Amino acid sequence: MLERAVRKDRAKVTFVLPADTPAAEVSVVGDFNDWCPGVHPLTLRKDGNRAVTVELPTGSNHSFRYLAAGDYWFNDDTADEQDGPNSRIRT
Repeated sequence: MLERAVRKDRAKVTFVLPADTPAAEVSVVGDFNDWCPGVHPLTLRKDGNRAVTVELPTGSNHSFRYLAAGDYWFNDDTADEQDGPNSRIRT
């Protein structure tokens, strides 16, 4: 699930997953972090989900995927669209 808080020139996008789906550690990897694993790991929230917030410029499009331990890549079904192997968001 994606949560957004849009301001004039920046958007805070929060990437959210259930704590146990998948059970391993997960990070969000995309063009906004040069596809570098581990830069944006999801951490446990009080509501029982895991999340990480990334600040992006408004009016931009970004590709991303999730990466879990064991080299398990997966998409976000709630993303704005799917682009080949990647999920896409618009800010």
